[in-house]
Amino acid sequence: MTNKLPGTTIEITVSNVVDAKNFLDNVFSCGGLMMSQVARLTGLEPYIIQNWVKRGFLPPPTQKLYSKRQFCRIAIINMLRDSLQIEKITNLLSYINGRLDDESDDIIDDSDLYLYYISAICSLEKPIIDETYIKAHIEKVVSDFPEPFPGAKKRLCKVLAVMLNAQFASVLRKRAEDIMNSLD
Repeated sequence: MTNKLPGTTIEITVSNVVDAKNFLDNVFSCGGLMMSQVARLTGLEPYIIQNWVKRGFLPPPTQKLYSKRQFCRIAIINMLRDSLQIEKITNLLSYINGRLDDESDDIIDDSDLYLYYISAICSLEKPIIDETYIKAHIEKVVSDFPEPFPGAKKRLCKVLAVMLNAQFASVLRKRAEDIMNSLD
């Protein structure tokens, strides 16, 4: 299926998380991305990304290069901002990582979170489902998750549930707007 990676303008055929991981690994194989590249790949204006850095929503680039981890955080914020306030998005990221600015290795990496989200969204059998189905689906997706600290898997499941529901809300809102725009 040809789609865009969530939160980006990148058109890619993604049938599973391995496709997305390989794509991101290839993009970042030579190091990081410059601001202009991140802006082009996410569809965001550079000043928006700079504002997010200034407000502490993501760490500043290293030697003007954004890492895969930073890029994934930008994509996550970008995809969720249609349905959640940015402060709620950053609270969500703080919830899963302990702190928003924590870049240590003992937390759930933003790129891992992004890939688990892609895996969850790609493997859904129905576009909008009930809460029980979403919970069971997420638990299946994260079954191989190596818990870096006690309770990390539970946090990951909760965050993925928020992300999926926010995505569904965004799709429904856009659908309602399209219907509204077509009224005679």
